[in-house]
Amino acid sequence: MSHPAETMTRTTRMLAADAAGIAEAARVLAAGGLVALPTETVYGLACDATDPRAVASLYAAKGRPSFNPLIAHVPDVEAARRVGVLTPAAELLATRFWPGPLTLVVPAFEGATCALARAGLASVAIRVPAHEVAQAVLRAAGRPIAAPSANRSGHVSPTSAAHVRADLDGRIDLILDAGPCPVGVESTILDCTGDVPVMLRPGGLPREAIEAALGAPLASPAIRSPEGPGSETAPLAPGMLASHYAPAAPVRLGAREVKPGEALLTFAGAHPPGFEQAVAYRDLSPSGDLVEAAANLFAHLRDLDRAGAAAIAVVPLPRHGLGEAIADRLRRAAAPR
Repeated sequence: MSHPAETMTRTTRMLAADAAGIAEAARVLAAGGLVALPTETVYGLACDATDPRAVASLYAAKGRPSFNPLIAHVPDVEAARRVGVLTPAAELLATRFWPGPLTLVVPAFEGATCALARAGLASVAIRVPAHEVAQAVLRAAGRPIAAPSANRSGHVSPTSAAHVRADLDGRIDLILDAGPCPVGVESTILDCTGDVPVMLRPGGLPREAIEAALGAPLASPAIRSPEGPGSETAPLAPGMLASHYAPAAPVRLGAREVKPGEALLTFAGAHPPGFEQAVAYRDLSPSGDLVEAAANLFAHLRDLDRAGAAAIAVVPLPRHGLGEAIADRLRRAAAPR
């Protein structure tokens, strides 16, 4: 496989996510290559989490800051116990919600994943994905797989194989195409290194479900300002940078009207004043379904960004359930670059 410096010269193949494609993905991963594969949340860019050369190649392909740690994906709870120390709260949550869109940050076992994948931290972020293709690749690979979203760092996350190709063609080795991702926003991330779990990033598993399982509320830390490996302000998990998931066009939140030259991202059929002059528009869910809205979020942002608008106006959205994760992604998309 190519060295990190050769990232831009790779030949990117796209294969169906059938038995032959899964076997080829496992072979490429074992050889140190980069594979985009579907999960229930978004498409992930996978590499061997134990191989620092492969991880460096992944960072190069994404243009990702090396202080931003990567999630280690494993097929089941037993495999997770070989990667990190599952605290009592982590054990409870893993048993209840894995496989699924939940990532747990726990103390790392030295050597189970490489230090570069953990951004030099003593903790490791672990997830057991529910998607049958991701599960099949993980079992065939037989090792922890790092798999951040399969897009250039800071760009809108991919929910289809076409999104991956648009961002990473020529930078990775293989894309497994299994159609659109059913959840559409990344996993919820909890810090379980202490006595009380802390919400680091809202995502595909709603806060309410987690708090019901724990019988207690989650805490929410302030967004950190990363400064590099080993810094006490380095993020504990992916997706915690203030500006992230960003289209090229500026994003204007809480819009109650559409200004000239803007595209519109709306919800539940809302047509704010100026709707008729929007450069383009997409409705996250005409019926007001937050599950549908989450699944459509990144694809709709990409569509509106391609319209060439001066900005993307976003109507006010609900904040309960998956609305919290949607609001988090939109806030980061709108943050100063």
